[in-house]
Amino acid sequence: MKKLDTQSPDFKAELKALLAFETAQNPEIDRIVANICADVQKRGDAALIEYTNRFDGTSAQTIDDLILTQDDLQSAFERLPENIQTALKTAARRVENYHKHQKMESWTYEDEDGTLLGQQITPLDRVGIYVPGGKAAYPSSVIMNAMPAHVAGVKEIIMVVPTQKGERNDIVLAAAFVAGVTKVFTVGGAQAVAALAYGTESVPQVDKITGPGNAFVAAAKRRVFGVVGIDMVAGPSEILVIADGTTPADWVAMDLFSQAEHDEIAQAILIGTSQAYLDEVQTAMNRLIETMPRRAIIEASLGNRGAMILAKDLDEACEIANYISPEHLELSVENPQEWAKKIRHAGAIFMGRYTSESLGDYCAGPNHVLPTSRTARFSSPLGTYDFQKRSSLIQVSEQGAQKLGKTASVLAHGESLTAHARAAEFRLKD
Repeated sequence: MKKLDTQSPDFKAELKALLAFETAQNPEIDRIVANICADVQKRGDAALIEYTNRFDGTSAQTIDDLILTQDDLQSAFERLPENIQTALKTAARRVENYHKHQKMESWTYEDEDGTLLGQQITPLDRVGIYVPGGKAAYPSSVIMNAMPAHVAGVKEIIMVVPTQKGERNDIVLAAAFVAGVTKVFTVGGAQAVAALAYGTESVPQVDKITGPGNAFVAAAKRRVFGVVGIDMVAGPSEILVIADGTTPADWVAMDLFSQAEHDEIAQAILIGTSQAYLDEVQTAMNRLIETMPRRAIIEASLGNRGAMILAKDLDEACEIANYISPEHLELSVENPQEWAKKIRHAGAIFMGRYTSESLGDYCAGPNHVLPTSRTARFSSPLGTYDFQKRSSLIQVSEQGAQKLGKTASVLAHGESLTAHARAAEFRLKD
């Protein structure tokens, strides 16, 4: 891992270079994705089958070979050991309970002249959730995307998931069953995003697409935004740990590994206030890496984008964290709730030495679909609110029309929009 020191004159430039990541906007990726999306939009199921066979090594002859029903999902659930069934149901229940607290409700009020104003909340009709199927299986992503949609009241949830060489993962499909997914298409990549956005003969067009994926998925989501809604354009997984030296070094080392093992471009950063403690964590990492099945991926990730940063104190560490705006932030410190008040930008904040980021990934309750690549500066975790929309309510009383009409008339004439003005004036008594 790179070693950075905030007292170095080059620190800001080194940190900026460390955080730089632009693969999702690679022109070559955009060109490939544009062609795929256009082809799926034009040829529908035929293009979807062709790309799935080419990229995933499948041998589908018809679209039916790529569709799973509720019975298929239930069968997958029933094939699992009881402890996995229980874990899936427990995680789904906790995620559901948390997201119930996020549900927006309609409201109205009357002003002094009897005009009713308000906001009506309605769920989206149909959403598509993208579940990655590359280097690992992600049943947790199924739960995190589907449960808030259910809480919001979405009636139809369409899931897409790639299956390499047609090998379907029972735990992913079981998660879809537990989370109440309506239908599953075993397709992935840009072609899956295009199918959800434009619709095909078999894949229904959705209103919004959520869920993370690789650079091609990210580019496709960016391209179809406007035709449908999207949650965000997600980049590689990230973790930032701020440690005051009171947490066992082994714990922190494994927390860094937990994100690094996602893929070679994931990012794990540790900020400490003691060089001796940073050295202790490095020693723990050197020892623990020998036990990691995904050692090669972890080492590549830490070598490519990992870093240890020596800060002068926790206040400075928090300011650095606000600049980084990480997807996951662990405050592995004493009095974490107090230090959390200094954090303005983070997807999720994990407070205290016992709160490993992995608990949030699976079963704590909050969503693990989080803003990456510094977008936590202006965006938020996936939530129930992402599957609801707001309509403004306006019912002007006769009395209110006299007052508002005059104001609207003056402003409309000021914009030279005569019909706007007269529409308001027609309702005036004088």
